[in-house]
Amino acid sequence: MRNKLLVMFAILGILAGIVSAYVYNIKQKPQPPAFVPASNPYEKGIYANGIIESYQTSGENINIFPEVPGTIIKVLVSEGQHVTLGMPLLEMDDSLQRATVAQQDAQDESAKAQVELAKASLKSLQDSLDKLKRSYDLDPKSVSKDVLDTTQNAVAVGKENLVVSQKQYIAAFKAYQTSKMLLSKYVIHARSEGSVMSINTAVGSYISSQGTYDSYTGSMTPPIVIGNMQNFLGVRCYVDEILISKLPLPAKMHARMSIRGTNINIPLEYVRAQPYVSPKIELSNQRTERVDVRVLPVIFKFEKPKDISLYPGQLVDVYIGDE
Repeated sequence: MRNKLLVMFAILGILAGIVSAYVYNIKQKPQPPAFVPASNPYEKGIYANGIIESYQTSGENINIFPEVPGTIIKVLVSEGQHVTLGMPLLEMDDSLQRATVAQQDAQDESAKAQVELAKASLKSLQDSLDKLKRSYDLDPKSVSKDVLDTTQNAVAVGKENLVVSQKQYIAAFKAYQTSKMLLSKYVIHARSEGSVMSINTAVGSYISSQGTYDSYTGSMTPPIVIGNMQNFLGVRCYVDEILISKLPLPAKMHARMSIRGTNINIPLEYVRAQPYVSPKIELSNQRTERVDVRVLPVIFKFEKPKDISLYPGQLVDVYIGDE
């Protein structure tokens, strides 16, 4: 009986091995790719990394910074909102500046009162001097020379006091106007028409002329970024410096971009190239980052597709060639 069991287990083991070998040797069909990788559509095209941005005739997106530091008490716009020139965007706490304005206003009124007092005092002294002179002209013995000289000196001092009071009033008035002008800077306004692309601050946050602190990157960022989100979008390509000599002439330059993760391929229109080769920034987006690769920024534009969702900040693959 025991030998029969051993033979049975041996046969089962052999069968299990044969089945396992057969199963593991079956070739699985690979999954089709989710999208076709970007390919070079030009015979001698060169590749460049690109990033979508709002299309500007010059420069990049508009970064809004405050001229005075303060704490945000109101955010008056939302991301994606269209804004016009001069439209208020952020409101900062101006209580301290308002107190300064009130103090400067009081000093201005005080200086103005001092001017009026100096004018009245000078007028009184001048009237007294005129009376003494008329009396002296009628009868020189009626007024002593000392009294006449003393009154004349008092009039001269009064004129000097008036000049000093007027200068103090002008200085106080200028200080008051300056403090009022600074008060208006606690409301940040749009400096051009466009769309709010990002708001990097919130109520209670402290901002300065350096921007606002980003706790994710540990760097300073602009509180508000505004861009042109109308009919066109821009693509900023970074061409490696060793490929610059292979760039076609601007009049013959063509390019196509591929959206990563899709089969979408969009033709681009050449706009301009920044005539300055700069370090390629990839990690921290800070100029303090030391890199060995330098790139030439080349800017293209394309009409925003109606059936495709594209946003500034997306990375794309760009091929530049000559057709």
